[in-house]
Amino acid sequence: NSSSITHFLLLAFADTRELQLLHFWLFLGIYLAAILGNGLIITAIACDHHLHTPVYFFLLNLSVLDLGSISTTLPKAMANSLYDTKVISYSGCAAQVLFFVFCATAEFYLLTVMAYDRYVAICKPLHYGTLLGSRACVHMAAAAWGSGFLIAVLHTANTFSLPLCQDNALDQFFCEIPHILKLSCSDSDYIREVGLLVLSCLLAFGCFVLIVVSYVQIFRVVLRIPSEQGRHKAFSTCLPHLAVVSLFVTTGIFAHLKPPSVSSQFLDLVVSFLYSVVPPAVNPLIYSMRNQDLKRAL
Repeated sequence: NSSSITHFLLLAFADTRELQLLHFWLFLGIYLAAILGNGLIITAIACDHHLHTPVYFFLLNLSVLDLGSISTTLPKAMANSLYDTKVISYSGCAAQVLFFVFCATAEFYLLTVMAYDRYVAICKPLHYGTLLGSRACVHMAAAAWGSGFLIAVLHTANTFSLPLCQDNALDQFFCEIPHILKLSCSDSDYIREVGLLVLSCLLAFGCFVLIVVSYVQIFRVVLRIPSEQGRHKAFSTCLPHLAVVSLFVTTGIFAHLKPPSVSSQFLDLVVSFLYSVVPPAVNPLIYSMRNQDLKRAL
């Protein structure tokens, strides 16, 4: 009975106090770097009117979602390492699932929109103003946020309506849906949530296919650029974007759909870290490192 569970126990990264403090400082460094990078991007785009264009509008939205995503998972993990505890309340766990699924889902849909934006800018430049006007950009961003929120509400409501009777220990550093499902003692409800996870992963894979197709078209156009320097610049900009998106979707789908037979504590930790912490931390570098306009604004 779920009403009998008042809290969950998250996985501790280490047993010794020294290693717990080491993890705290490591996570604090990653978190501060993510806040600084995304905060600078948000501030630069908001304050510089030269950056009030579709590509930077989407980048601003991405940075806001990155901040929300990493702020949902890392602070609690840091607090647990610092205070040598594993406890997260039942309502806190539900809130963590809701906000993380919302931010991660909306972010991936937004990355799909950003790939489309780059495709139109490079492959159909004469139609850019028509296809990506201010109203169209707002509608696409709103659709990404709205879809993410709807999916997050469905997953959270479905997951926390399950009767949990196995235990209250989660083998993960944050409340991840597959690990909560392991505590379920209702096969029918479990299958319903697994079905919803499969549907969400299929939607994510469909978006990933659209992203790959967009980049293939971009690369076809880029290869026709006569200047070798121009080709190098385009590839060095696009390939890191595609690498981070690929890491995000492959590790996320693997974490939620992997069979129990290949599950191990270390593997689960690494995979979850790769899709929940790495993208929000490295996105500011990936999207601003070779962007001269953003550098000048900063």
